[in-house]
Amino acid sequence: MSKLTSDIEQNLLLFVEETKNSELVWGLRNEEGWLSCDSTEFENTEVMPFWSSKEDAQAHNVEEWGDFEVLEIPLDIFVEDWLLTLDEDGVLVGTNWNAQLEGKELEPVNLAKLYLK
Repeated sequence: MSKLTSDIEQNLLLFVEETKNSELVWGLRNEEGWLSCDSTEFENTEVMPFWSSKEDAQAHNVEEWGDFEVLEIPLDIFVEDWLLTLDEDGVLVGTNWNAQLEGKELEPVNLAKLYLK
């Protein structure tokens, strides 16, 4: 059962807490690469969604995203490599999108700062 709610700020905090505990981040990838889509908040901006649990990532592995595979990323690599690269590329990070595809979209550097607390 998903712990995600309609409170996207709470889902962001859950993302940080659960990924710190499991030391894993979950995303969707196919032969073309990792899932990214247009931001709903910022015009002409791309966002790459990630989840703190495999189950929540799998819940999005349907319909138009059904050809993706649910894969884990070690947290240290995610924070030290991925967030830097996404920041350089101007791509936002979407955290713990719920069933309605609602989730916090934030600058990678701002997500990295949450791991320093």
